[in-house]
Amino acid sequence: MAVLVLASLLVSIDIFVLVLALPYLSADLGASSIQQLWIMDIYGFMLAGFLITMGTLGDRIGRRKLLLMGTASFGIASILSAFSVSPEMLIVSRALLGIAGATLAPSTLALISNMFHDPKKRGFAISIWMAGFKGGAAIGPVVGGVMLENFWWGSVFLIGIPAMLLLLVFGPVLLPEYRDANAGRLDLVSVGLSLAAILPVIYSFKELSKNGLQPLSIAAIMVGIVIGLIFVQRQRALTDPLLDLRLFNNRSLSTAMGGQFFGTMLMGVIMLLVPQYLQLVEGLMSLKAALWMLPSVAAQITSFLISPLIARRIRPAYLMGLGLVVSVTGLLLLAQVNAASGLTILVTGYALTNFGAGPLMTLSPDLIVGNAPPEKAGSAGSLSQTSNEFGFALGLAVLGSVSTVVYRNQITNTMPAGVPAEAAEATRNTLVDATEAATRV
Repeated sequence: MAVLVLASLLVSIDIFVLVLALPYLSADLGASSIQQLWIMDIYGFMLAGFLITMGTLGDRIGRRKLLLMGTASFGIASILSAFSVSPEMLIVSRALLGIAGATLAPSTLALISNMFHDPKKRGFAISIWMAGFKGGAAIGPVVGGVMLENFWWGSVFLIGIPAMLLLLVFGPVLLPEYRDANAGRLDLVSVGLSLAAILPVIYSFKELSKNGLQPLSIAAIMVGIVIGLIFVQRQRALTDPLLDLRLFNNRSLSTAMGGQFFGTMLMGVIMLLVPQYLQLVEGLMSLKAALWMLPSVAAQITSFLISPLIARRIRPAYLMGLGLVVSVTGLLLLAQVNAASGLTILVTGYALTNFGAGPLMTLSPDLIVGNAPPEKAGSAGSLSQTSNEFGFALGLAVLGSVSTVVYRNQITNTMPAGVPAEAAEATRNTLVDATEAATRV
C-alpha cells in the first residue's frame, strides 16, 4: 500500500509544484497567457486522454508492469520539463508527463481492488491513496517553494524523482501482478478516436479564450462531438472494447463519476487562482504562499481519512450531500475575496471548500471500482481517474479562460491614464505580465 501511495505522490507533486512555479517560468520563458494555460493543463488533458487506454492496457499486459513502465517514463519526462528552454518545449514535455502519468492512477486503483476485497478495507485503502495524493499537494508547494527561492524554476520538476526511484526499486518486490487472462487485443483505432474526440474540444476552448467566438472554434467542437459519437458506436460494436460502456448501466457507478467530474472541474480553477492571489496580489514569496495553502491541504487530508469511517454509520449519499453543503459555504466565502480582504477569508473559504469535497472525492472511487467486475477493475479505475482529470483540466481550460476574459475586461476599464503603451499592452495580457510591467514603470 505504501508503494502504491508513492505513485499518487508522483502525479500530485507534479501538478501542485507547477502552480507556484508558473509565474517564474512564464517570466523566464516569455510565455503568453495562452501558453501559460497550455503549460498548466496540457498535462491534465493528455492524462485524461490516455487514461482509458492505459486502464485497459493494464488489464491486458499486467497492472504492475504498466505501473513500473509509466514510472520510468514519468521520470524521463520530468527531466525534460526541468531543462526546457522555451514554452513550446515545456508544453511538449508536460504532454509526455501526462501520457506517463496516465499509467499510474488506474494501475494503482486496480491493484488496490485486487488486494482488498472487503468493501470497508478497500474504501479505507482508497482514502489512504487519496490522502497520499493530497500529501503530494502539501509536500509539493512547500518543497517547491524552498526550491524556487534557492534554485531555478526547473528544479521543481525534479522533486518527484526520489519517489520514482523508490517505486522502481520496491515495486517489483512488493506489488502483486494481475492481468485479465481473457482480455482481447487493444483496439488502436479506438485509441485514436478517443484522442481525436478530446483534442479538438481542447483546442476550441483555447481559441475561445484568445479570440472569442470564431467559426474555427465552433467547427472544432463539432468535430470533437462527431468523433466522440463514432467512438461510442465502435465501443458498442466491439467484442473487446477499449471502453466497456456496459459499466455505465450501474447507476451508482455513473452517478459517482458525474459527481467527480463536476467537483474537480471547479477545484481545478480554484487551485490555479488561489496561488496567483497569494503571490501576485498579496505579494508573498513562493514558500510563504505554499505555507498559507497548508490549512486547506490539511483540511482535505483529514476529510479523506475520516470520510470512509463515517460512511460506515451514515449512508454515503447523505455524507456526500452534507460535504457539498460545507463546500458551498467555503465557495461563498471565496466569492468575498478582493484586493483588500486579506488572507483570513481566503484561507478559511479554501479550507472549507476542500474539507467538504472530501466525502465526494474519497467515496466515489470506491463506488466506481467496487461496482465493477474484478476483471474490469483497471477499466473502472481509469474511468474514475478520467472523470477526475478531465474535469480538472476542463475546469482549467473553461473557467481559466473565463477568468482571463474577466481580467482583461476589468483591467481595460481601469487602466490608469499615462501608462506607457508597452506596459499597458503587457498589463492587458496576464496578471503575471502586469506585475512584471509594474516593476519597470
